[in-house]
Amino acid sequence: MTKYLPQPYCSRLWRAIIEFDMIASGDHILVGLSGGKDSAFLTYALSCLRHISPRPFELAAVNLDPGFTADCDTAPLADFCRSLDVPFYTIQADIAGAIAANDGKDPCYTCSVIRRGAINTFAAEHGFNKVAYAHHHDDAVETFLMSVLCSGQLTTFLPVTHLERSGITVIRPLIYFREDELISAKACHGLQPLPSPCPHNGRTRRQDIKELLYSLQSLDKNVYSHLAAAMRQGHSVLWPAAPDRTVLGERHRAFWRK
Repeated sequence: MTKYLPQPYCSRLWRAIIEFDMIASGDHILVGLSGGKDSAFLTYALSCLRHISPRPFELAAVNLDPGFTADCDTAPLADFCRSLDVPFYTIQADIAGAIAANDGKDPCYTCSVIRRGAINTFAAEHGFNKVAYAHHHDDAVETFLMSVLCSGQLTTFLPVTHLERSGITVIRPLIYFREDELISAKACHGLQPLPSPCPHNGRTRRQDIKELLYSLQSLDKNVYSHLAAAMRQGHSVLWPAAPDRTVLGERHRAFWRK
C-alpha cells in the first residue's frame, strides 16, 4: 500500500499533536483499533506520520473482542496493519456478560469502562506508554452536551489525559476532525469499515444526543460551533458552587442574628 496522507489531513493532525503536546521522542503508542472508520483512519494516519515525524515513535494496534458474537474475525484488521508495518494484537474482555449482569443499564458506560481498562492494562504490561483513541470533534461536542443534559456537569473528555495509576497517557489525535471528514477519509486507507458487533448500536443515549444536536442545528446553524466554544476554558460565567447544608445553615443563622 502506498502510504499517502493528504495535506489537509496532515495539518489537522499536526495541529492537535503540537497544540496538546501529544507525542514525544521515543514514545511507544498503542492504537485502539475497533475496525470502524475512525480507528482505521487513525491507525493509517499515525503510520504515515511515523515516517516523517521529527519526534520518532513506535506504533502498534490492538483490537478488543467484547464477546458480543461467537466469532470475531480480525483477519481484515491484521492484513491492514501488516500492510502498514504496524504490529497487531488482539485481546478479549467479557463486556457482553458485564452488560447482561447489569440488566442492560447504561450499556455504553459499562462497555467504555471495561474496554478502556483492558486496553490500558495491556498497554502497560507490554511496554506502551501511550494509548491513542480515535475520538473526533463531534464526539467531544456530543459528550459535552450529554454531560450537561444528563448529569448537570460542564465536562467532556480531554485531548490528552495522564492516568496516574497505570502510568499510561491517553491521546486523541483526531480531536480536530469532524465525523463527516472521517467518512470520506476511507479513500486514503482503503479499509472497508467493519460493522459494529454491539447489539445496542444506534439505540443508545449518545445516539439520542446526536439526533438532538442535529435537530437543534436545523433551528440554528451556529449551535454546534457555540457548543464547541463553550467547551473551552474561559468561555463560561457560572454561579458559585452550592454550599453544603452545614455552611448554608450557618449563613442563615448569621444573617438573622441580631
